Amino acid sequence: MYENWLVVSDIDGTLNNKIRRLPQRNYDAIKEFTEKGGNFTLASGRLTSSLKRNYDRITPNQPAIVLNGAGLYDFEKQEMLWRSTIGKEGQDFVRLVIEKYNDAFKSLDVGIYFDDYVYIVKKGFLGNQTMKIDKAHYEVTSLDNVPTEGWMKVIFWGIPANINSLRRLIDRSEIKKKVNFMASSLWTMEMLAKDTHKGTGILELANRIGIEKSHIAAIGDYYNDWDMLRTVGLPACAGQAPKAIHETCKFEACHCNKGCVADLLEYIMSGKAEQDFNL
Repeated sequence: MYENWLVVSDIDGTLNNKIRRLPQRNYDAIKEFTEKGGNFTLASGRLTSSLKRNYDRITPNQPAIVLNGAGLYDFEKQEMLWRSTIGKEGQDFVRLVIEKYNDAFKSLDVGIYFDDYVYIVKKGFLGNQTMKIDKAHYEVTSLDNVPTEGWMKVIFWGIPANINSLRRLIDRSEIKKKVNFMASSLWTMEMLAKDTHKGTGILELANRIGIEKSHIAAIGDYYNDWDMLRTVGLPACAGQAPKAIHETCKFEACHCNKGCVADLLEYIMSGKAEQDFNL
């Protein structure tokens, strides 16, 4: 019945509530949607192993967008179907950052993400905490020991003042034309290959399964979902999303604590999305 729809959800603050619990209402709506032929999956900045815990709690039926759009992972086949990797310019920039932000009061932690593994090449409290929370497979090593092929994303962690300093460095540099940067929180800056973001991964998936852009819906809650929402035909946001995110969306759902993904799916299954946008 809904085979012509692809719906993609962010996880924290969207699929899950503010304490990272899955509202029953979301589970029920996803189950109904997929049982009626709809295509549903998740998009996240997480590694595949960290994302799997959320993926397995619901009834998705398509590969997931991982590492903020750098990869498309099929959990059924246990295979990365597609990758977008960072080249030499981005790798050289990481070396520059490690050298420039090495003082005690001007420091950034640095992690380099592969398919399901992280190399911490600049160690600190924030990077360590992220690895523990995500239960990531990682090692602490020198940048010289990191393989040069397969960089899917880099995270820079630091106090807001140092992240803002990094942002100014990026703005003054030609590197911003060579790779894609996104702020995922006040404490983090992420780097991906040029033109790579969650929306890139979603379009790759949609092309593989034959879904038209007008019938791709995505829902998120923060600025790291911005590019994803601007890419799809039906952008939606959780009720607590910042004003700028609301302004780019066609559908505004309830607060994530109340089941915002269910709001979007019920809107599509009611036929109102088709009517409102003449789809």
